[in-house]
Amino acid sequence: MADANVEEKQLMERIAKILDDSRMSIATHNRKLKDLLAVRSKSPSTAHFSSVFYKTLTPVFRVQRRTPSTERVVRFVSAFACVTDHEFLEGFLRFLLVGSMSADRTARFRACQIVSEIIMRLPDDTEVSNEVWDEVIECMKVRVEDKVSLIRTFAVRSLSRFANDSDNSDILHLFLEVLPLEQNVEVRKIIVLSLPPSNATSQAIIDCTLDVSESVRKAAYCVLANKFPLQSLSIKHRAIILQRGLADRYETVSKECLKLMKDQWLANHCCGNAVELLKYLDVETYESVGESVMEALLNDGSVKLSDGESIREYISSASDENEADSLHFTRSIQLMEAEVALYWRTVCRHLQMEAQAKGSEAAATSGTEATVYAAEASDKNDHLERLLPATVSDYVELVKTHIDAGPNYRFASRQLLLLGEMLDFSDTSIRKVASEFVQDLLHRPLEYEVDDEGNKVVIGDGINIGGDKDWADAVSRLARKVHAATGEFEEVILEVVKELARPCRERTADFMQWMHSLSVAGLLMENAKSFHLIQGKAMESAEFLQSLLIPGAKHVHLDVQRVAVRCLGLFGLLENKPSKELVKQLRQSFIKGPSTISIMACKALIDLGMWHGPQEVDKATEHDFSLQPSDDKMTFTPIKLSETDEDLNIELLRLLYSEIQISCWGKCLESDENESIQAVLGEGFAKVLLLSENYPSIPASLHPLLLAKLINLYFSDESKDLQRLKQCLSIFFGHYASLLANHKKCMSAAFVQAMRSMWPGINGNAGGSAFVVSNKRKRAVQASKYMLQMMQTPLYAKDTQKQNESGGSELPETSEHPSLECGEEGLLIRIAAEVLSFHTKKTPAEKSYVSALCRILVLLNFQSSEQGAIKLMQLLLNRVSESASTEKDLVKEVKRMAERLKALDRHPDEELSQDEAKLIFGRLGLDLNLDVDAPVAVPHTPVPCSTRPSRSRRRVKREETSSDEECSPTSVQSVPPSAPGSRSIGSQRASKTAAMSKITTKAIPNKIDEDDEGEEESSEVTSEDDSDESDQFTA
Repeated sequence: MADANVEEKQLMERIAKILDDSRMSIATHNRKLKDLLAVRSKSPSTAHFSSVFYKTLTPVFRVQRRTPSTERVVRFVSAFACVTDHEFLEGFLRFLLVGSMSADRTARFRACQIVSEIIMRLPDDTEVSNEVWDEVIECMKVRVEDKVSLIRTFAVRSLSRFANDSDNSDILHLFLEVLPLEQNVEVRKIIVLSLPPSNATSQAIIDCTLDVSESVRKAAYCVLANKFPLQSLSIKHRAIILQRGLADRYETVSKECLKLMKDQWLANHCCGNAVELLKYLDVETYESVGESVMEALLNDGSVKLSDGESIREYISSASDENEADSLHFTRSIQLMEAEVALYWRTVCRHLQMEAQAKGSEAAATSGTEATVYAAEASDKNDHLERLLPATVSDYVELVKTHIDAGPNYRFASRQLLLLGEMLDFSDTSIRKVASEFVQDLLHRPLEYEVDDEGNKVVIGDGINIGGDKDWADAVSRLARKVHAATGEFEEVILEVVKELARPCRERTADFMQWMHSLSVAGLLMENAKSFHLIQGKAMESAEFLQSLLIPGAKHVHLDVQRVAVRCLGLFGLLENKPSKELVKQLRQSFIKGPSTISIMACKALIDLGMWHGPQEVDKATEHDFSLQPSDDKMTFTPIKLSETDEDLNIELLRLLYSEIQISCWGKCLESDENESIQAVLGEGFAKVLLLSENYPSIPASLHPLLLAKLINLYFSDESKDLQRLKQCLSIFFGHYASLLANHKKCMSAAFVQAMRSMWPGINGNAGGSAFVVSNKRKRAVQASKYMLQMMQTPLYAKDTQKQNESGGSELPETSEHPSLECGEEGLLIRIAAEVLSFHTKKTPAEKSYVSALCRILVLLNFQSSEQGAIKLMQLLLNRVSESASTEKDLVKEVKRMAERLKALDRHPDEELSQDEAKLIFGRLGLDLNLDVDAPVAVPHTPVPCSTRPSRSRRRVKREETSSDEECSPTSVQSVPPSAPGSRSIGSQRASKTAAMSKITTKAIPNKIDEDDEGEEESSEVTSEDDSDESDQFTA
């Protein structure tokens, strides 16, 4: 036995010596592996060597720090396990699996680390039993959910080699399940790198291109480049990958995406041909992605133009075959594909921008450097001229041929139209040819189809020329390039409008002619630089309005009305002041028109109000709104627009708010954005609130009402499909809360209004089934927490600095301590006042509403320096505790808040007067009849009284000068009777309790020594734990 121990000790020393030597350098590992294998061969059995090896290696499992020497030992041990026989390997893996299930995190970490190293190093032909691999996989699947992130990392690394096996599909499912839930960056990164290429993993990896971590996004692009061929991805996925990667805010990620696009997709799959790469992206659908791809490749220098390659290849002359017959000179145009047209436009645009940049640098420098820059600019311009058509006539012929080729070449035609901005139209004859082409584009009628009933149906949006916003933009850019002189563009377009509007004025035009003339008029007003450039031309502004726009808005065809109302809005933006006829027609279309017309009129009215101001728009109606009662101006009264006449005498904001109050949510358009009147009004009111400083005519008291309505819209269940509105409001709320201190004041005032409008069963709100009511309450609670978060969001530093500079020495603490109206203290008072506005006998809906308010109230933070506000908050909390008396946990939270307030009270002996309370309520706009001198009744608790013998307590004397004695934390017996004036707030149950206390106080002695006071305090704490009988809060 002694010899065996000595032999085992000697073996441990030899193994330990080899392990110590392996710590020094990785270069010694090969030699030390041979030494350890020799020791292994001399061992009498595998079991004996394994047990000694495990004992020698055990200290490594207690080393927590990842020092280089320890990491070398781990690598050496893993390498040894891979080169030895399978019997030792299986035993060693089972030994490590035991360590991976240890309660000690360091042991689990080292065991998982060695297992992962062995699996990653192990050759494919190594013989290991399936039972051992199954045990390893199951154990590592458990460790994937370990609470230590480093252990999860090595567990994922261990399983990554098995994820490709179809028999282990549960590993892949586990990775996909934990990836979106993982909080650690390194674990997410290793999961992404471990995912195999498949249809199931492609979406998960693409989703990681939006990860918050730069390293995870970079890893996602690395996996996409190495594991996913271009053809294996859908067109949508290709576009998303490039769109996100090229626009990433971190250069390392954008470079990785560029490497993916250039080295893998362009070089390997497209043979360096950029046009072929564009064909994989469907540029007609994802035009912006194609532009980004070409811009990145051109800036990188990956696009090489061969000699003689240009747009002129697509324009050939028939006179080359028969030069003698020059009278029959014709051109042969080869049609371009969409990718080719986009390719040449981006290449020419890139050359033009480079030439302009070099020219600017030449102008900014002098000497030899300026000469070099000028030469480079000249070379770029010469190269650009060789690429573009030789003459403007060739260019016009090229574009016309593509336009006449039909809708399949519509995209290529638009790309060629944009090429016109790079041509030179300074020559009169050249400009004449181009002008005729522009006239032809403007006079080209709208395209249409004929339905089964023989009716014409316009192709496109029916608003813009050509039925497409992008097409109209291309035409206007070409027209402005050709007619670049001041006022020439407006004069030419207005002449076309006059010619097209002649059948409309004569009432002989059909709806197609009306829409065509109005689309050209919209093009003019959208691109006109000023109103005076339109005046005094072919048509006067009054004639333009009276003969075309207003009659179009009254046309019987709805499509004509829609485009005419849009033109009215654009015309109003150009006017110095909105005209009476224009505003009247827009209001009429908004009130009486169907949904499509009402939405367009709503957009126009909002734009006019934002541009000219709501007061100027109201003045245009010639109604005297100053005669309205002042109370009507401070709030909005719902108005049924369908029951009113056309000339409704109400302000613009009241008109818009009335529509958002009564509109039906089912009145949505069948469009891509599910546009509705609520979405348009929501965006408009958000703009008004965000820029409220620019509109002093809007009463500040209306801001909380608008904000409460926006919060209601944002959390409404009906608006879940209006993604544009949801995104707009989410950005608005985040920016609005941090912009100005006055916005905090508005949010504080809007809190209660929003909660009242959302809570079911109160304030006239509809209830419903238990399930519906539960969902409505959850949304209201979610909204309240979101508003509280906005209140607690700090202001932007710019606004804080501006307040300090404007406040000077008078307001030195404005940025640190906001005023009562703008801070959480004011919100606390508002919530408490709302709680006290409900009587004792509450309905179930009111009880749940009050409970929700109290739970938000205890989350507020306060640091007010106004002592009057602190005393008022203490008093209100005492009253609020009555409403929450049935919820023990909530009462304790309110009590803790009261204790914090008591610590902030610098003068606890002073009382709050009634006038001071009314002054604070007036500052917050609250109308609450609170009797500050009335005592507070202790809330009734259903918990049985304590069985301990009662101690004698001091009778509390009622003195007007001592507020501390009135609110001292004593038992029910110490509560004085309620005063007659306090019944407006106190409950009937509290009055009965106070009456009983008046009887019982006769048996209590008037004197008590200081020792009894100490016992009284301790008994209060004890009784709170036992029966909560003394849940009363100090003032």
